[in-house]
Amino acid sequence: MNIEPLRVDVREYLRKRQLTKKWDKARALFEQDIHHPSLNFELLEPHWRGIYSFRIDRKYRALFFLTPRGTAEVFAVTNHYKK
Repeated sequence: MNIEPLRVDVREYLRKRQLTKKWDKARALFEQDIHHPSLNFELLEPHWRGIYSFRIDRKYRALFFLTPRGTAEVFAVTNHYKK
C-alpha cells in the first residue's frame, strides 16, 4: 500500500526530531508489507473513526487513514508515550 506525500507540517515534525531516516525505513516496510511485525500496525479506538497507526520507532507512531484511492494518508506523527 502506498503512502500519500506527507504534508509540510508532518515533514517538519520528522525533521526537527531527527526521524527522517527512521521514517524512510518504516515507510518502505509499510509499502512492502503493511503487517510487518516491526510496524505494530493497528486500528485505533474507536474503530468507527477509521484511524490507524504504525510504529516509526519505539517512541513515535504515524497516524493515518485510508483514502478512497486505496492509499494511506499520514496526518500526524505522535509521541506514543506522552505523559
